[in-house]
Amino acid sequence: MSELDDKALLRYSRHILLPQIDIAGQEKLLAARALIVGAGGLGSPVALYLASAGVGRITLADDDTVELGNLQRQIAHDMASLGVNKARSAAARMHAMNPGVEIVALEVRLGGEALHKEVASHDVVIDCSDNFGTRQAINRAAVAARVPLVSGAAVAFAGQLAVFDARDAQSPCYHCLYPDEGAVGDGPCATFGVLSPLVGVVGSLQAVEAIKLLCGQPASVGRLTLYDAHDGLFRHLKLARDPACAVCGTGVSS
Repeated sequence: MSELDDKALLRYSRHILLPQIDIAGQEKLLAARALIVGAGGLGSPVALYLASAGVGRITLADDDTVELGNLQRQIAHDMASLGVNKARSAAARMHAMNPGVEIVALEVRLGGEALHKEVASHDVVIDCSDNFGTRQAINRAAVAARVPLVSGAAVAFAGQLAVFDARDAQSPCYHCLYPDEGAVGDGPCATFGVLSPLVGVVGSLQAVEAIKLLCGQPASVGRLTLYDAHDGLFRHLKLARDPACAVCGTGVSS
């Protein structure tokens, strides 16, 4: 759906009332394509908000299944989802919320050529994964395809958010911020724990930035947002592009 009928005008009326979005912006959302990698703690609020906002086509990728320990923070799932693939579980919740959007559930761990193909066929990619190896792979694909990337992370009481946009000559990439490839193993939540609403805060911020990008509004490119949930503090750090970056640097052939 790319045009606003009477039901859509009512459903998205609170967006349309915003001069920064209006009917034109909502129509852009309805025509947009978003890729969400990870349907866990961060991916849950991102998926639900993008579906409720009317993003026309949402692809959700996750090869994991829902476990009881996930339900403390992964709000797209419930007791009936136990043992079900997370992408499929979240897709069902999204469809129940807004049947007017197209939802594609990929029950796989995206990587290699498949990851590059999916990133290139979307207008924005939202990284809701839980390990550095996947984050670096998503970043490489986003830079190669010149697709904006919204990155988030959360552990214990600490959250962070950053937007990278390879279309902007001044924008850094994730590798500029974290040049070390890091470990490929599971994320630290199982080891260090995580405050349940923290992933909701970071995931919601990711959804905000993704919607801004898809509406054509300025996003928070080149800035790292750090949130300390324990002390209730936000900090913002300016990020610079690394000319020697192995992924987006000036010496890297496109």
